[in-house]
Amino acid sequence: MSAIITELLLHQHDPMHFHASINPNKKKWHKAFATIYCSRAFLSTTAIAVVVDHHLPHLVKDKNLRQLSLLKGPHGVAAALKTNPLHGITGDDHDLAARKTAFGTNTYPFPPSKSFLHFVIEAFKDPTILILLACAALSLGFGIKEHGIKDGWYDGGSIFVAVFLVISVSSVSNFRQSRQFDKLSKISSNVLIEVVRSGRRQEVSIYDVVVGDVVCLNIGDQVPADGLFIEGHSLQVDESSMTGESDTVDVEICVNPFLFSGTKVADGYGKMVVTGVGMDTLWGEMMSRISKDDADEETPLQRRLNKLTSSIGKLGLAVAFLVLVVLMVRYFTGNTEDENGVREFNGKRTKADDVINSVVGIVAAAVTIVVVAIPEGLPLAVTLTLAYSMKRMMADQSMVRKLSACETMGSATTICTDKTGTLTMNKMMVTKFWMGKDSFEDGVNIGRSVVELLREGVGLNTTGGVYMSDEGVEFSGSPTEKAILSWAVAEMGMDMEEVKRGCEILHVEAFNSEKKRSGVLVKGDHEFHVHWKGAAEMILAMCSHYYDLEGEKKDLDDEERLQFNHIIQGMAASSLRCIAFAHKQSDEVNLETEKKIQEDGMVLLGLVGIKDPCRPGVKKAVEDCQYAGVDVKMITGDNVFTAKAIATECGILLPGQDQDGCVVEGAEFRSYTDEERMERVEGIRVMARSSPLDKLLMVQCLKRLGHVVAVTGDGTNDAPALKEADIGLSMGIQGTEVAKESSDIVIMDDNFASVVTVLKWGRCVYNNIQKFIQFQLTVNVAALTVNFVAAISAGEVPLTAVQLLWVNMIMDTLGALALATERPARELMEKRPVGRHEALISNVMWRNLMAQAVYQIGVLLVLQFGGEGLFGVSEKVKNTLIFNAFVMCQVFNEFNARKVEKRNVFEGLHKSKLFVGIVGVTVVLQVVMVELLNKFADTERLNLGEWGICVGIGALSWPLAWVVKLIPVPQRPFFSYLTFNKWRV
Repeated sequence: MSAIITELLLHQHDPMHFHASINPNKKKWHKAFATIYCSRAFLSTTAIAVVVDHHLPHLVKDKNLRQLSLLKGPHGVAAALKTNPLHGITGDDHDLAARKTAFGTNTYPFPPSKSFLHFVIEAFKDPTILILLACAALSLGFGIKEHGIKDGWYDGGSIFVAVFLVISVSSVSNFRQSRQFDKLSKISSNVLIEVVRSGRRQEVSIYDVVVGDVVCLNIGDQVPADGLFIEGHSLQVDESSMTGESDTVDVEICVNPFLFSGTKVADGYGKMVVTGVGMDTLWGEMMSRISKDDADEETPLQRRLNKLTSSIGKLGLAVAFLVLVVLMVRYFTGNTEDENGVREFNGKRTKADDVINSVVGIVAAAVTIVVVAIPEGLPLAVTLTLAYSMKRMMADQSMVRKLSACETMGSATTICTDKTGTLTMNKMMVTKFWMGKDSFEDGVNIGRSVVELLREGVGLNTTGGVYMSDEGVEFSGSPTEKAILSWAVAEMGMDMEEVKRGCEILHVEAFNSEKKRSGVLVKGDHEFHVHWKGAAEMILAMCSHYYDLEGEKKDLDDEERLQFNHIIQGMAASSLRCIAFAHKQSDEVNLETEKKIQEDGMVLLGLVGIKDPCRPGVKKAVEDCQYAGVDVKMITGDNVFTAKAIATECGILLPGQDQDGCVVEGAEFRSYTDEERMERVEGIRVMARSSPLDKLLMVQCLKRLGHVVAVTGDGTNDAPALKEADIGLSMGIQGTEVAKESSDIVIMDDNFASVVTVLKWGRCVYNNIQKFIQFQLTVNVAALTVNFVAAISAGEVPLTAVQLLWVNMIMDTLGALALATERPARELMEKRPVGRHEALISNVMWRNLMAQAVYQIGVLLVLQFGGEGLFGVSEKVKNTLIFNAFVMCQVFNEFNARKVEKRNVFEGLHKSKLFVGIVGVTVVLQVVMVELLNKFADTERLNLGEWGICVGIGALSWPLAWVVKLIPVPQRPFFSYLTFNKWRV
């Protein structure tokens, strides 16, 4: 290898000569050496006058151990990249800029977002829009031919403008929605990675990782870039995302030091040096070709609404077809007259242009009925309310990863929550230390030999770290690790670097949620030492002796063991997490035959009690859930006494409720028969010493009983339960990347109060959709009935194509925007959860919408058949009154839709500025339509008295709604009494 390097250095100024002098088969790897060794220059120059190609990453991609050995292994590559395995890179601005320039950034190009034009084209694909455009074109052509361009463009042009407005509003809404999803997708991809720079552990964005960085890897972490393993123990990675194989792969420095971007750490811990970032990784190449189009995800509620839309559309199509047939028959039998009272069709004497023009008008009217009948606003309302709620939830510390979770959370009946960090603050501090049977709360006064062993047990058996900075001592690792490390430094004067220098770590068994302990085998002064740390009762079970205050070893008989158990239970009852340390010395260990660290005959070093106070407001949040009919269960790995103390403090467990099967341990729950589990699972409030499989088992049991289950989780092993649950909630701070990817929603602040906020927003989404359905179906029923009755009886449609398109835009787009963006109201948390199979259109909604629809139909038909005589107006003014009154009814009914059950529809109106603004805009536009755009809308100007009549007709819907809401309705859905349940979606 030295010959290759020498040749490189001799010919680095003459690359053409160098490449000509080597075997072509080896050229690729010579270029890799050139990249690595010449890259030393990049730190000493800002210009980076180096020929950098992309063959360095191929060391990892090709898993080529032979070529790696020529480079003196991972440490040789690290040295070539000016990386210190212990202290990392310098990490200053100049260093980072130089590395990014030389090797690229850890980003990859996303597929381009959908343009506005894409959504316009999608809107034009709607068959009804195409038919209307065809009718508009024919109407425009015949109108201009008959009346000239000055007056003949009104009918066809009006339809064109109305269709254009509908398409524009729909396209803008969908385009903005798509942009928001893209933004959220980028936020969810921005993972924090722990790196070592200038000897200090720090978290940086995955996009800021550079070649040469030393990355710390723990269980559940995502490997952020391609690289080489340089230090660690028992590291196993899940490469299924790359290879499709489910088996984990062992990572060892000599046999397999290769780590790939996008894979997950399944066990152990370690450090890696980054060799390839961004598009120089297999993951980057693969992800750049994948389009993450969450905006196209169809949620269960959207599927139910599509079914409802289809049913209403078929009904509308039938009505439109009947109207078309009736109007055609009336026209061709000579039963229709024009404005001057002249018969429109006179057989052969009628011009062909007039016939075609009349037929086009009839077809346009029928098609417009279909447009009004099909509630395309329903999918738009879902999209708007989901987008709005996702945006607001992000501000409330909850990031939605899957759209369906928004609405499903509103139906949740049970929440299974973790304790640490969710119910508690995750700010841990050692408040008590037991040495033998003596306890210390301030200061530790014990034998020097035991102090040395404790320093070893803390400093070597940890995934955390201690860093001395100008500001003082900084600690890294999990909250538990940081609490123990800070205690050891403060109370026992531990110098972590000195402890590590005196010992060589031979084998490590990393902590995970199943074992609840971690162990390390070390060699020092020709002796072997085993150190274990973990859950106190589990470590105690491994011990046969203990050290007393003077440092003397004593036997641990049954009586002594019972006393220690009482000490552990006493700490747990004080809400302390109890961690024990144990040690064993051995003169000889056969590393080849002994694959596992010894677990028996240990000597108990001591116990520490760690305080993790409950979060402020968590008790109120639990009470809110319980008041809303949602059962809260705590599932924790802590022992039963700590679990009961915290659960009581949080309000999950009432005083004296720890009997009757309310509190169980994971092992006991597993031992039940299937029938016993199904019988008892609903009564369980707390499960202690649980494993991830116990959590999964509980979720499965609850779902079989018909519950909609939400589960919180932060560990890698929580992934199965998070996936099995109806709503998986992972923790943004303590959660591993595996847990986050298995979840539906990420709780950014790890706070249970944020879980309750998600519950409120979930109910809000469902409630907003129900409001809009009630509003839209009222318009559908009224418009269809009035046009149908008028067409059958009078042979004409009182609401023209343009008017119906305007009403369609009011209810579909503006109505959806107004009602779908209402914030969660207090009364949402006063209701019981919506059942898994409960009807979307409730009896209360049917009562409200039918009452309003019947009122509107009655009023409009009275105006249709008696309006001229009643108010002494012309037919044109009468038709304008019908149109205006119909729109006013929708404006006032929009207020009624705000509260499905409550009679006071104005409650909280001052907070809904968007709603008030949209209603105001609708009224202004309606005035413009009636008073200014007469020819466009085919209307006549109305005087103040006529406006008063229209507003009065609309306003009467308020007292009507108040009275109707006094009528009780049965719980059983109306349509369940029939043999079909088409409407029960």
